Amino acid sequence: MTRHEDKEAAVRRILDTPHPPVPADLAVRAAAGGARRARRERLARRLLWGLLVVAVLAFTVWASAARPWEAPPAETTPPLEGW
Repeated sequence: MTRHEDKEAAVRRILDTPHPPVPADLAVRAAAGGARRARRERLARRLLWGLLVVAVLAFTVWASAARPWEAPPAETTPPLEGW
């Protein structure tokens, strides 16, 4: 027998054995777990969007107050010439 036939025979032996019992409420528990996970993901997504909005607002307030695009005022006055 070839290696492929050995694997096929092993799979057939496994499939010929009786299947393990499945709990009757397995689908209900899986659906509840999926709904719980979806709620957590939705909450996490909303929190991250809220954090992003707060960060953008904070940056906007800081930029409007600090005006980093303007040159800072000179520390000293330029020398007077021609007096």
